[in-house]
Amino acid sequence: MNYKMYDEMMEQPDSLRKTFESELSTMDEVSELVKKVDKVYLIGCGSSISTCYSVRDALRMSTAMNIEVFSGYEFYYNKFLQKGENSLAIFTSQSGETADTLSSLRRANEYGIHTVSISNEPDSSMIKEAKTPIVTRCETETAILGTKTYVTQIACLYQILFSASDYENKDELLSQLKEIPDIIEELLKTTEEDNKKLAEQYKDEEIFYCLGSGPNFGLSFKLAMTMLMEGAIKHACPLYSSEFRHGLIERAEKDVPMIIFDCDFESDEITRKAIDFSNNLEAKVILFNLSDYADVDKLLSPLIFVVPLEWFVYYLAHFNGEDPGATRHIGKVRY
Repeated sequence: MNYKMYDEMMEQPDSLRKTFESELSTMDEVSELVKKVDKVYLIGCGSSISTCYSVRDALRMSTAMNIEVFSGYEFYYNKFLQKGENSLAIFTSQSGETADTLSSLRRANEYGIHTVSISNEPDSSMIKEAKTPIVTRCETETAILGTKTYVTQIACLYQILFSASDYENKDELLSQLKEIPDIIEELLKTTEEDNKKLAEQYKDEEIFYCLGSGPNFGLSFKLAMTMLMEGAIKHACPLYSSEFRHGLIERAEKDVPMIIFDCDFESDEITRKAIDFSNNLEAKVILFNLSDYADVDKLLSPLIFVVPLEWFVYYLAHFNGEDPGATRHIGKVRY
């Protein structure tokens, strides 16, 4: 048993190393532009928008940067854009041809907004049409849920935006970001077996609720929307941990699976209340603690947690007879 996703997971460390070796100078140029604008837009869809959510929330927890996230068509139909506004827009897409995101990039160009594209395909429309292109060096990626393109995209966003930020610990964070390839390489070795067993334990579940605070909401979004729904063909719902008591609390009951991330953020005080409530009801709480995996700045947690999650989803799909990188409908519907 060896799906294409397996090879692409193993290529994540080198993809990060090659991307930073090739694109760091361009990322530094974009960071200087970010320092001069009044607002930064981050635009993506699917796995790519999850990177935008994570970086936005990491920045909002630690800096004064004015940053907004839009999905592709939501940005396209945004009526508040102004000709010549002092802003910068970063567009993320694995293929560089995502119709929603490409339409928005063209709209931003029409408005005179400085456009930056982060994509894995050097000959794609988004790379060709952005004022500043950044090419992630992942070679071809076929698994639909996104592994190496996810980690390279989110790492590029962290590098660009935290370099331009007023975060008091940014030098340490950026130094640790350079160590992420080595950390991922080790986690790929050490987290497989535990998450294979976890996947076998939960293979018959049909729905998972995914909760995280700060940048881990973006990871919860990726886990639910692309990893579980697209990769493992399971129903899933992402939430901010603080939203547990608005809606989900009425569905939290015995044996309902909840995947929850805890990094000891200040806001994780609320996360722990959700954990305690769920445990009291005997829900099936699957808890990921950052301290179990790496000693890094908590804001980098999505880059750490994603590795055990990849193993979990990989084997969850396998135990249900699914190829975790295959698709049923994506790519067949165009609008």
